[in-house]
Amino acid sequence: MKCAIVTGGSRGIGRAICIKLAEEKNYHLLINYASNETAAKETLAKVEELGATGEILKFDVGNTEETQTILTEWQEKNPDAVVEVIVNNAGITRDGLFMWMQKEDWNTVINTSLDGFFNVTNFFIQKLLRNKYGRIINMVSVSGVKGTAGQTNYSAAKGALVGATKALAQEVAKRNVTVNAVAPGFIKTDMTQDFNEEELKAMIPANRFGEAEEVADLVAFLASRKSSYITGEVININGGIYS
Repeated sequence: MKCAIVTGGSRGIGRAICIKLAEEKNYHLLINYASNETAAKETLAKVEELGATGEILKFDVGNTEETQTILTEWQEKNPDAVVEVIVNNAGITRDGLFMWMQKEDWNTVINTSLDGFFNVTNFFIQKLLRNKYGRIINMVSVSGVKGTAGQTNYSAAKGALVGATKALAQEVAKRNVTVNAVAPGFIKTDMTQDFNEEELKAMIPANRFGEAEEVADLVAFLASRKSSYITGEVININGGIYS
């Protein structure tokens, strides 16, 4: 059984990625979520409607012990399963000016994006290298590439993930494992629902917010065999807002 894991797969871009991978029917989907079980079940139902298979795994990617425990249990129950695709999508924001930022808001944002990448990817990496095939896709952000005021914590987390992507890509390329980052700009999701779209559109050359499905199309390409000579890249998908 060939599998793809999508962290933070219950809503927004994560859900769109699960649905897109389900359409291609190449993988059994492991849909990770931390708190919203209803949304995770809805995503799984959509995956199954498309004729694909999947299951939901509840754990906080930023919690090392919990991640290890749940993934070990899953692997023991499914000894023949091979995870070929890892989409590190889980991320949270706790926006605010740095001078007023609480340490808690710094830590939770950094831990979810950065420790989440480590905990999930490190669990599977030796298996990918042994199998001599893998696709690792890290969801970063325009904030991690150019920095965004009011998001010093989020920009730091995603910027660090960009560096990790480039370094790991060089370590594993000989084994046919690619590592790339996708950096969305303003995409219509729960995370951006409170943004003033009319005001922000003026900054975007394409004059609109992106759709989660457009990001999912790019991720699905990077998760496929078609992208085998692309690695260590950060691909911006932002309507021209920054390059």
